[in-house]
Amino acid sequence: MKTLFRAARVYTLSFPETGEWILVDGRHIQRVGSGAPPEADRVVDLPGATVLPGFIDTHVHLTSTGLALGNRETQQAASSAALLDLARARASEGDGPVVLQGFDETRWTDPRHPALDDLDAVTARPLVLHRIDGHMALANSAALEAAGLADEEEGVERDSSSRPTGRVTLEALHRLGRWAAGSLDDNAIQELQLQAAALGASRGVTAVHEMSMPHWSGLRDLQVFLGHRGRLPLDAEPIVATMDIPQVMDLGLAAIGGDLPVDGSIGARTAAVMAPYADSTGAGTCYHADDALAAFFHGGHVAGLQVGVHAIGDRAIEQILSVWERLYHTLDSRERRHFRARRHRVEHFEMATTSQVERAAMLGLAVSVQPTFDRLWGQPDGLYEVGLGRDRANSMNQFRTMIERGIEVGAGSDTPVTPFDPMLSISACESHHAPAQRLSRFEAVRLHTVGSARVGHQEEKKGALGPGMHADLVAYDDDPMTAASIEDLRPILTVSLGREVFAR
Repeated sequence: MKTLFRAARVYTLSFPETGEWILVDGRHIQRVGSGAPPEADRVVDLPGATVLPGFIDTHVHLTSTGLALGNRETQQAASSAALLDLARARASEGDGPVVLQGFDETRWTDPRHPALDDLDAVTARPLVLHRIDGHMALANSAALEAAGLADEEEGVERDSSSRPTGRVTLEALHRLGRWAAGSLDDNAIQELQLQAAALGASRGVTAVHEMSMPHWSGLRDLQVFLGHRGRLPLDAEPIVATMDIPQVMDLGLAAIGGDLPVDGSIGARTAAVMAPYADSTGAGTCYHADDALAAFFHGGHVAGLQVGVHAIGDRAIEQILSVWERLYHTLDSRERRHFRARRHRVEHFEMATTSQVERAAMLGLAVSVQPTFDRLWGQPDGLYEVGLGRDRANSMNQFRTMIERGIEVGAGSDTPVTPFDPMLSISACESHHAPAQRLSRFEAVRLHTVGSARVGHQEEKKGALGPGMHADLVAYDDDPMTAASIEDLRPILTVSLGREVFAR
């Protein structure tokens, strides 16, 4: 069935640049044009509306986002006491483990975490409080015992008396997460993923790269996702954070690694940095040895996969660039051309120096950035400045430099770490903490559409509106390209693969 969408204006991000109607045949666009429209089986009139290509979020965690929707109060908690009160209220309901997600101590006047005794006083049941970035959690004694971490050393912080403080990171955090995920059955996971996808559709997102994290949430989360991904209201492409190349090939996937952590986060002080953090003596951790990364990168490349990793700190970025260069320099000219065409990718890439950006461009790497990170934590006196000092914080997230140096750059939210909202992310590009790195409105929209499509090798089907492209589009009652402010702008219609998945 052919459907004609008529609007005041259509931005194609292709050629012709604008139009007034889009003719959709099934899940694909047949034509975009102006003037007298062609005949169709069905007409959808959008008077006064502006249509853009659907947004592509290159970095999401659907199950965690679904959980976060039920934890908004946790994200808004303004103090340690408020967080404990929420946990106490949650513990009074039902039974089993008490799991809260999304606290952010940078919102507190006093950023100190609750002590283990404070956590134990909330409930005798296992209690887990996940930090917003997913790289640190607080656990009471019952949770440490239940997850088998009571005697664990790596990742279970201890005081001078060798007693756990309740703070959990690194491999211990992964074990804690897998244990907590066991409290969810398949139906619950499916519902959480559906809720998250529906939220994305309501914000104009038509496609996502789902960052599956089996080391954090177990393999069942991925299995449930694969079982119903075709029924989600947006097009979702899984990328599994694993080094198990045969497993990914058996699943028929084109990419591997994704959010596979090479280091942690700045908020958890686990991102691997060259110099110690400004407010501590630590410098974070690189999670993998060079040889292990080299074997993974080589194996994935030879297998024909797009290989990706998570790297935030400048030391972690240096490690992955050095390892990729080690592989690249073994190739002849023809092999290097194929290597660059693969667009092996890096998630975050936040602390990359200008020279590291240049080296990534030489390797043909693609980068998935998270502009809202800068909005939330990169501004003066924000989390990054507190943790890293002003000079290092000022040089972070070089979006414009990456684009100008020829890197393929796309944008993601890392939801639930930041809101599942492309308009907020676009606004963050315009208001970057460093004026020289700011993008224009058009450049920012292109980053979230064409750029994101190219990062995922989807540019032949997504990111723009034209004949043969997927019918992924979003309509607004105001023009996102010219509106004074877009942060509260919401779609009136979202279409993904020709399906009208959201309307108001």
